[in-house]
Amino acid sequence: MTSALDLNAPLPAHWLLVFLVQVTVLLLCARVLGGLAVRLGLPALAGELLAGVLLGPSVLAHVAPGVWGWLFPAEGGQVHLLDAVGQFGVLLLVGLAGMHVDVGRLRRLAGPAAKISLASLLIPLALGVGIGAIAPPPMRPEGTSPAVFAMFVGVAICVTAVPVIAKVLMELGLTDGKIGQLVLSAAVIDDVIAWFLLSLVSALVTAGELGASDVLEPVGCLVGVVLFAATVGRMLVRRAVRHAEASRDSTAMVSTAVIFVLGGAAATHAMGLEPILGAFVAGVLVGSGGVRAPVLAPLHAVVMSVLAPLFFATAGLRMDLSGLLRPGVLLATAGLLVVAVAGKFAGAFVGGRLSGLDRAECVALGAGMNARGVVEVIIATVGLSLGVLGTEAYTALVLVAVVTSVMAPPILRRAVGRSDRAAEEQPGARPAESRSGAGTVSLEEPR
Repeated sequence: MTSALDLNAPLPAHWLLVFLVQVTVLLLCARVLGGLAVRLGLPALAGELLAGVLLGPSVLAHVAPGVWGWLFPAEGGQVHLLDAVGQFGVLLLVGLAGMHVDVGRLRRLAGPAAKISLASLLIPLALGVGIGAIAPPPMRPEGTSPAVFAMFVGVAICVTAVPVIAKVLMELGLTDGKIGQLVLSAAVIDDVIAWFLLSLVSALVTAGELGASDVLEPVGCLVGVVLFAATVGRMLVRRAVRHAEASRDSTAMVSTAVIFVLGGAAATHAMGLEPILGAFVAGVLVGSGGVRAPVLAPLHAVVMSVLAPLFFATAGLRMDLSGLLRPGVLLATAGLLVVAVAGKFAGAFVGGRLSGLDRAECVALGAGMNARGVVEVIIATVGLSLGVLGTEAYTALVLVAVVTSVMAPPILRRAVGRSDRAAEEQPGARPAESRSGAGTVSLEEPR
């Protein structure tokens, strides 16, 4: 009876008013600044992140604290409303990226993607652990174990943000090309390993020690997800796709895709894994189930024009960059940024060369793998909540996330252009691979 009463309780009128104003202001600013960023040759997400920064504690809280306090109150329920919209958007965005994966090509690229992923993960991980081990206070909070802090910094800078790089690749029209497929495949492997490492470090912080079950349980769950997706999940998705195509409802395929993406996210989240992993796997299954591109165009339009901008603006809203006004923090942040960028480029270059790619392609890989975005912000937030990171280290990691996400698109565009021109200039060379591979969903950004 209590549960029914709670479900029927109306949302407080003031909460609803604030939520509607929040979404309106965030979306308006994200779209305006996103469009301005595109005109300047940057990805739209750069402007969308900036919208959150300007409306958050970095700027608006100092310029108009009363307005900021009303617009973004610290009440838990109010915050969770906005969070829910952002999470919904990022899960669908990652699901769309999964639908864009050409499974046949992924099988052919499995070897190179694994090499690129491991090299671009291990090298920055080692460098991050090294710089974390020598970081002095105030970057390392008093009472935090140097070893734990070093491991956390290493994990934070070795990630690649699948949501960010997915949107960048879509905006540049590179998702279906060889480089786009390699970057996306390697980024997924990177993030799976990084989330696993994060769970181990978090368990070490909370429990003080790790047992065999702490390692084996998430590994077993991950293996189970892959096996289920390749067998039962694949069969279920194909049957659902055929049923949706046979129906006379033009929206049946869209709702089917959304149900699988959200269901996959819920399943992996229930296992203690990241919901983003389940959303991506479900998206891959939907994309490989024979879905025709025009059918999902409405879903793509809503996600890319509304939900994704809201998500990135909400992520920027949590960034407080005012701590960079302190010279010591600024210097340490610059050092961390250099190590993070150089480590990813070095790792991607090594992995790319081992896979037989040319220099331009390796640079493109490094640019794509460098985009850390909100994934690093999430990891930094976890570290802050656990007490492993202080405000200074958190601010540094957030800045790394923003800078690497902004610098990735122009370098990626230029490097891919050089690689394509080099291929065309070779005698007898075939044209660059089509960026609209058969059997995949065309999700090219309309802007």
